[in-house]
Amino acid sequence: MPGPTPGPPHDARPTLEGVAARAGVSRATASRVVNGGAGVRQPLVDRVRKAVEELGYIPNHAARTLVTRRNGAVAVIIDEPEARIFSDPFFSQHIRGISRELAVHDAQLVLLLVEGSGDFERVTRYLAGGHVDGVLAFSLHTDDELPSVIRRFRVPTVYGGRPGRPGAASELAVPYVDCDNRGGAREAVRHLVSLGRRTIAHIAGPRDQTSALDRIDGYTDVLPGQDPALVADGDFTTEGGARAMSQLLERRPGLDAVFAANDLMASGALRVLREQGRRVPQDVALVGFDDLESVAEATDPPLTTVRQDVEGMGRLMVRLLMERLNDGHAAADSMIIPTELIRRASA
Repeated sequence: MPGPTPGPPHDARPTLEGVAARAGVSRATASRVVNGGAGVRQPLVDRVRKAVEELGYIPNHAARTLVTRRNGAVAVIIDEPEARIFSDPFFSQHIRGISRELAVHDAQLVLLLVEGSGDFERVTRYLAGGHVDGVLAFSLHTDDELPSVIRRFRVPTVYGGRPGRPGAASELAVPYVDCDNRGGAREAVRHLVSLGRRTIAHIAGPRDQTSALDRIDGYTDVLPGQDPALVADGDFTTEGGARAMSQLLERRPGLDAVFAANDLMASGALRVLREQGRRVPQDVALVGFDDLESVAEATDPPLTTVRQDVEGMGRLMVRLLMERLNDGHAAADSMIIPTELIRRASA
């Protein structure tokens, strides 16, 4: 006498058919629920989701893509050298905000680094392959090829930082999230003036980035006609700030205040001031920009700085992108986030 028909192996992977049977619905209905399709009544959705949880079913990514026309992935493109990205806390805070918000939307972060012109071909091929639903791009430079690549493939995109000077064509067409760089710089310099400082220098960021240009404008708004020798160019790194500080002291040894365009350059400036016997803030008051959690409070003395919500800006970039993905006709609204002067012991 034949024995009972053997069932599936104990460790067999749950199937969509099994989910449908457990929920008491058709396979097509189970597929729509599991893969994010629309048009299923809520009681059936609840039953299918319960069956998925009970069986431990893992949805098939390819099937989900066919139903939703989404990959569930977003590219984060940063146009900076790899060494800087992994050493500068600005990028880690920004990416953390992006990653946390993408998780809320059940989307995967794909990090693409663009260190030189040779990397654009690789990025172009990847975007052309349709592997991601959208792009978040930041740390752009004025000679970047990236915006033209993105426009060519019509990938929904949100930029971190304004991609061009006011009125530029690139700014008009693409949404971005930025802080009030110019207003924050004005507040920093006004604070130094209020302390009675009269020879106020500026360590500027790279002039091919709009954030640096806006902070220079904020400095000159408060100090029009200032001596050009009181402005030295840095590169948003600690060593760049140190070099600029050395140049400023050589040119104008009597300076009594410095506004640095970011916290890392301010920390480099602080090191040089100490090496040259200048007390901060007694001899030279110092203000930075960013309020990076691992820099501003760790300096000695702790750094007075302009705070921008770096992590929050990353989250806002994701939200703007998701609005565009969910509504292809959504307006390309940009967001400018206010800044705040955080007073500590350096000024």
